[in-house]
Amino acid sequence: MNSYNINRGIGRTVEFKGLKAQYLFIFAGGLLGTLILVMILYMAGVNSYICLLLGAGGASLIVWQTFSLNHKHGEHGLMKIGARKRHPRYIICRKPINRYLKFTSKQNAV
Repeated sequence: MNSYNINRGIGRTVEFKGLKAQYLFIFAGGLLGTLILVMILYMAGVNSYICLLLGAGGASLIVWQTFSLNHKHGEHGLMKIGARKRHPRYIICRKPINRYLKFTSKQNAV
């Protein structure tokens, strides 16, 4: 009787043809958006050769950019870039220094 490893991929990220994690969703969403754009243009009466050129060009651009982003930034790269944009470069402190060094007792505050 054959034995199969069922739980081989638990805890690992989703991967398809080298694309990992969020790049897979960018890839699928971009191709779906290109398909919908081509369908709308075709139904609007645009020449079919123009629709084919736009579809092939858009799909190849999405594939190329997605794989280059995946290769350049890695699995968690886009999340790190987003976190860097929300993090301040430096902290501005406009209060005078004596405001930070002033001591107030709690007995006077009550």
